[in-house]
Amino acid sequence: METRHTRRGEFWNGVKDTFPLALGAAPFGTIFGAVAVTGGLSPAAAIGMSLIVFAGSSQFIGAGLFAQGVGVGVIVLTTFVVNLRHALYGASLAPHVKRLSHRWLLPLGFWLTDETYAVVVRRYQQADQSPHKHWYHLGSSVFMYTNWQFWTIIGVVTGQQFKGLADLGLDFAMVVTFIGIVVPLIATRPMLASVVVAGVAAVLTNDMPNKLGLMVAAAAGIAAGLAGEALMNRQTARISDPGTPLAADYQPPEVKG
Repeated sequence: METRHTRRGEFWNGVKDTFPLALGAAPFGTIFGAVAVTGGLSPAAAIGMSLIVFAGSSQFIGAGLFAQGVGVGVIVLTTFVVNLRHALYGASLAPHVKRLSHRWLLPLGFWLTDETYAVVVRRYQQADQSPHKHWYHLGSSVFMYTNWQFWTIIGVVTGQQFKGLADLGLDFAMVVTFIGIVVPLIATRPMLASVVVAGVAAVLTNDMPNKLGLMVAAAAGIAAGLAGEALMNRQTARISDPGTPLAADYQPPEVKG
């Protein structure tokens, strides 16, 4: 067996492939730590949120709502809606991890992030028969989790010293990171249609309360992708066997009395 397909090899390849995305998350984690403590959370609460919640967007929203004095119920509901996209990630990864025990599934599910999903799904889809691809998944997950905790602590410390840290625009690095996540995954026309439709829908629904626009955009993108996939499959069927009518083209024979 090749070294890269051993458990150790897969683990460290997961770390290595996640490293560029972890760099993009660094300023995001730093800003969260700073925003959390300047918004009223104690340093322990800010660090605890990163340890227990481990979801950047939801943590930002939760910290912001806490600073506004919003009730716990609204904070929980809002962060739940924002994190619903992870259900889509889980559904996408399910065929690849369905044979793993709960001892594996529970931590991998908790550690699932946008960055880890982006690198892991490509590894699972590769054609080699490595039996240890879940160790690649583990390497990416552990690295991202450790990285997020480190930069949260840096943000908590610096946020108490430099009150204007959150206003420096460092969060733009996370936008660039997400672009870097999405673009390599656009391999087909249905994927492109999904991205374009979701992007337009996200802009149009940006003012919806409780970030509901994110779910509307996700649903629109999925619908566009499925429609594009169906259209492409139909065209492929026509080219490969033009003499075979499709279900949509079928006409019942005339009944002669």
